[in-house]
Amino acid sequence: MTASPSEPYDLAVVGAGSAGLAGAVIASELGLSVALLDSSTHSGGQFYRHPAPTLGAVRPEALHHDWSAFSDLRRRLGASTVDHLTGHHVWSVTRESDGSGTDGSGAGQPGPGGSGAGESRAEGSGAASGAGGDWTVHAVTGADGTEERPVRIRARALLLATGAYERQLPFPGWTLPGVVGAGGAQAMLKSGLVLPGRRIVVAGSGPLLLAVASSLAAAGARVPAVVEAAGYLRYARNPRALVTNPAKAAEALVHGAALLRHRVRVLPRSAVTEVHGTDRVEAVTVSRLDGDWVPVPGTGRRIACDALAVGHGLVPQIELATAVGCATRALPDGTLGLVLDDLQETSVAGLWAAGETGGVGGAGLARTEGELAGRAIAARLRARRADPDPGRGVSPGRVGELRRRRDRMRAFADVMSAAHAPGPGWPAWLEDGTDVCRCEEVTAGRVREAVTDLGARDARTVKLLTRAGMGWCQGRMCGTAVACLAARDGAPEPPAERRPFAVPVPLATLAALDEHTPEQTP
Repeated sequence: MTASPSEPYDLAVVGAGSAGLAGAVIASELGLSVALLDSSTHSGGQFYRHPAPTLGAVRPEALHHDWSAFSDLRRRLGASTVDHLTGHHVWSVTRESDGSGTDGSGAGQPGPGGSGAGESRAEGSGAASGAGGDWTVHAVTGADGTEERPVRIRARALLLATGAYERQLPFPGWTLPGVVGAGGAQAMLKSGLVLPGRRIVVAGSGPLLLAVASSLAAAGARVPAVVEAAGYLRYARNPRALVTNPAKAAEALVHGAALLRHRVRVLPRSAVTEVHGTDRVEAVTVSRLDGDWVPVPGTGRRIACDALAVGHGLVPQIELATAVGCATRALPDGTLGLVLDDLQETSVAGLWAAGETGGVGGAGLARTEGELAGRAIAARLRARRADPDPGRGVSPGRVGELRRRRDRMRAFADVMSAAHAPGPGWPAWLEDGTDVCRCEEVTAGRVREAVTDLGARDARTVKLLTRAGMGWCQGRMCGTAVACLAARDGAPEPPAERRPFAVPVPLATLAALDEHTPEQTP
């Protein structure tokens, strides 16, 4: 579809991973003008992260599962009319007023820099109560988001495919050099072809550990052990989800075979409870855990290593959505995901989400949800602009197939989430001197003092009393730990995931938010 320079895009997609690519490509193929924004210079997201051509990788697909699906999406993206805006770090999304006296976002909050008077091009009342007006996507640009001028993109509909970030549970020694996130170790290998060490213990919880360990071993690292805090037998409690998702079982077998081939031990119901070393990692202590994840006394043993890759699952990255009032739901692993309808629309009309934003489920589920959202958006926008054939190419049969596939894979994702949910006893790993908030150097002892002596009963109060969560990462690294410590013996509340800025924004950028802010148009 072509549009005059003054018109907004039909669709803005935030995130060029599996979900974002699938949504952007199908929407473009169905006739919509699409902007695809991503902070990276390459498409593929974290799952399909790959090295720059200058590194001369002969077979980058060797480090990936199901590379052909990504390759097909990348080919279709190149052949499409999608404007792929790389190096765009989206920090906020807002909705311009449609004249009804609200911004249409569901949050009742003005957008950054005001309403943008004279720039909004409202497209009518929309399909749901409160819908109306265009979305504005605010971004900073450049490799690290420090280019001088901000960018603004307007669109009639918005699809958030922002993925997830790694959850960390602290333990003594976790701040030593050589301790990296499990996903971080995989990213180093996929994008830079480098290893965090030569002898690497992989630990934490979740299916990512198997993939990381097999990749590191295949690349030449010695992996003494995969230390999994949960037990894999939990999957057996839901045989239907296993039977209806044979591809997941096959994927696990592939990773298991690779670990056997490289003689990597898998230690279930165990955790790294301490890291040893002076200037960097020299060894770790691995302890057996009981059913609540409390270390069993007398079971600790040291394993020599020079690096530790650790992670306890993934957290949906939903700040952009919650900032405009999207409803959330508690996931089985204690994180929050967005509430989505059968066609991936959030509780805020005109805003769709796909992939890990609704709960972590892998690249296959993300692609399915992305395509489903793209088709739904195309049908909605065609109906709004009185297209003589609004259903052209949307294919109700295909939509039904995608919904069934999504439901099947989402059911498995919920089983996976429950199987690897952290046990309530994991804070027993923490000594009072263990840093919980690395940014502000707040220890477990200070958090416990805020709870027992000062009366804090939630993470927000602990934050006010100790500054835990006020640093550069804004609680992404320590939020889970602080919430668990604040809950004491009760069930911790999931971190709220409400932040006014989704990424760091220079003050100069905020000062430049006026009518002169550059606007990207189709």
